[in-house]
Amino acid sequence: MSRSKTVSDSVVVAADPQSVYAAVSDPTRMGEWSPENRGATVTDARGAAYVGMTFVGRNKRGGAQWVTLCTVTAADPGSRFAFRVHGIGVKSPRLKARNASWEYRFEQAEGGTRVTETWTDDRPWPDFAATVFDKIVTRGSLFADFQRRNIATTLKNLKAAFPA
Repeated sequence: MSRSKTVSDSVVVAADPQSVYAAVSDPTRMGEWSPENRGATVTDARGAAYVGMTFVGRNKRGGAQWVTLCTVTAADPGSRFAFRVHGIGVKSPRLKARNASWEYRFEQAEGGTRVTETWTDDRPWPDFAATVFDKIVTRGSLFADFQRRNIATTLKNLKAAFPA
């Protein structure tokens, strides 16, 4: 059986799409909502997010800490923000390899904005190798199941950040 490579969930946030997009598209703020991310450093800060912008994300899971090199692939204000993770390491993202893609879509909805977060596993690994790796680093889960929980937590925290 092949592994699930995409996970997605949505929530309605009590704010307009432009405001929610502005918050989510600032990688330095993701640590406010994500259970793993601790923020980021934008390597070529020029204001608002733009396609091609790179940033180094800081992450923590239990006692493990690592950084990721990311490049913005979509920056459509009020509509869509996406980036791909293509480098990882302990203190610096030395290992350059496809890892994952993240996408956030923003749609006007009753009560505010429907935010949809999607994670895609970009690792070009055989399913067996990915399964073994996933279960080791998540303590028993496949990344799809693990990210499903992370996305739910991130969206819950994002909703709380924009109270009605």
